[in-house]
Amino acid sequence: MIVENQVPLQAYNSFGIVARALHLARVRDEADVGALMAGSAWPVLTREAPPFVLGGGSNLVITGDVRALVLKVEIAGRRLVEETARGWVVEAGAGENWHGFVRWTLEQGWPGLENLALIPGTVGASPVQNIGAYGVELQDRFHSLDAIDLQTGQRFTLDAAQCGFGYRDSVFKHAPSDARGMGLAGRALITRVRFWLPRPWKPVLGYADLERKTAETGIHAPDARKIFDWICAIRSAKLPDPAVIGNAGSFFKNPTVSPEQCADIIARDPKVVHYPMADGSIKLAAGWLIDACGWKGRGVGNAGVYERQALVLVNRGGATGGEVMTLAKAIQTSVYERFGILLEPEPVVV
Repeated sequence: MIVENQVPLQAYNSFGIVARALHLARVRDEADVGALMAGSAWPVLTREAPPFVLGGGSNLVITGDVRALVLKVEIAGRRLVEETARGWVVEAGAGENWHGFVRWTLEQGWPGLENLALIPGTVGASPVQNIGAYGVELQDRFHSLDAIDLQTGQRFTLDAAQCGFGYRDSVFKHAPSDARGMGLAGRALITRVRFWLPRPWKPVLGYADLERKTAETGIHAPDARKIFDWICAIRSAKLPDPAVIGNAGSFFKNPTVSPEQCADIIARDPKVVHYPMADGSIKLAAGWLIDACGWKGRGVGNAGVYERQALVLVNRGGATGGEVMTLAKAIQTSVYERFGILLEPEPVVV
């Protein structure tokens, strides 16, 4: 395997931030990792910091040149692993484009991922973030994954319980020293992911945007492909295309509060958008909180808040990672001062 030096990363992060990787290796199959780790250059390349695993770069803010060895995951492949009367197990390589994979499963007649359409990034990154949209989270369709331990070189498999999924969270986002004692951040490289798509298929239509689509079209029993098309249209209308305007999608997590906290906020701001959760907590719409603080359309330097959706920060042209994070911190301060809630960013910052 050839390790490339001084590699521009602007095309490898959806924010379009200009930066370089001092060293980058392209991982196209599991053997590439083994060969790299067995080579004499590995101790030198990883001496200063653990390797940085890069997928589609759609959930990333780069604040400067990356000194750690960048492992660019480009493992391809899609296949049906198993089909039974209860459902399908479908597998994809970690480097596969997520939206392309979702579309492919529907083309094969295997519904279940349609609510997750048009989410940017790669398949390998999907369990790291436990991506979710319109009433479905990845953990709802997850079967298992394969990965490589970047310290030992050993391959291993994890099921859903072992991934420690939470809201936009997983074991892959926590350091090994984390209090939970099972962090894999900086240690694991995901190679392949498998999904469980149950049958009979049942549509998930509980979100307001989808309810509006059923009312507008008069289609109250849409099939999976229709839901896929609706969600693509909804997301395209709300969110900027990273190929046109650099962004990392939703920048902050939707915070959860107690019913008492929510009642207090409603007493001051009756229009606050909120959703009851199964555990009794209340989820607040982070985009609404940001908009209420007057941030929509504003910015810091070349970084700004998208005019159509306050939850999205954008690169207006030439923004640095520092400008993006300065804007994000200013938004956090505003929301905390008004609502007493500290918003948590979604993207990884390097």
